Amino acid sequence: MKLKAHLNKESTAGVIFTLPFILGFLLFMVVPMGISLYYSFCDYNILSPPKFVGLKNHLAVLTDETFYKAIGVTFYYALVSVPLRLIFALLVAMILLKSTKATGFYRAAYYLPSIIGGSVAVSILWKRMFAMDGVVNSLLSLFGIHSELSWLGDTRTAIWVLILLAVWQFGSSMLIFLSSLKQIPVTLYEAARVDGAGKLRQFKDITLPLLTPTIFFNLVMQMINGFLAFTQSYIITQGRPMNSTLFYTVYMYQQSFEFYNTGYGAMLAWIMLAIVGIITLVLFATKKFWVYEGGF
Repeated sequence: MKLKAHLNKESTAGVIFTLPFILGFLLFMVVPMGISLYYSFCDYNILSPPKFVGLKNHLAVLTDETFYKAIGVTFYYALVSVPLRLIFALLVAMILLKSTKATGFYRAAYYLPSIIGGSVAVSILWKRMFAMDGVVNSLLSLFGIHSELSWLGDTRTAIWVLILLAVWQFGSSMLIFLSSLKQIPVTLYEAARVDGAGKLRQFKDITLPLLTPTIFFNLVMQMINGFLAFTQSYIITQGRPMNSTLFYTVYMYQQSFEFYNTGYGAMLAWIMLAIVGIITLVLFATKKFWVYEGGF
């Protein structure tokens, strides 16, 4: 009877229902992270047992030029692609705010790239589109621009191909912006129009301030995703040419599973965790200076 009464408690039911998630989190997140932390202090190549070497991996990174190159490329990719993605997402969300019979179709169509954009198939498609004999150069030739530019073979344009793919995947941010736009009271715009405010003034004084919490949320999430991007670089360019598209995650993968320097790769993973954590802390620390929290 006591066991039955205990099982009928709300707290017990909560523990039972959350137990699969807790076990999964421990087994597939916490335990692997602990093992990775240990490997970061080891000389380990998968083929032989790990050998503890202390801070050898951490000191080696100080003279690793490719490490600094990968860091620079990743920062450039994230700091350029994320703002562009958010701008396009907000622009499209404002266009779709007005409901029509085809609004549902357009929302689904714009959201679709966010679902399939990170897939291997889309990356291969993108690679073919920007090949010398691909769709992009063919379209340019139709407009009289006889381009034989190797988009993926030029250090000036290769990274922009990946940035363009990232910007194309603005659907998730768009839906979040669209939801927030619908929460803004129409009476605010009506009062602004009575006072003679135009569309630009309404956007500046009403829409933008009230959207800053949503912009902040999208910025944090998309910035994290930007630093963790992998598929685009690995499938489309493999970091070439001359490491101009070498994302940090790709370099980490290469060290771990192609060069069999798994201990060094584990150390790189923890550095990335620290970088993402610091960036997130900076964003939250500066939140009060640019996020409007006054409500409606």
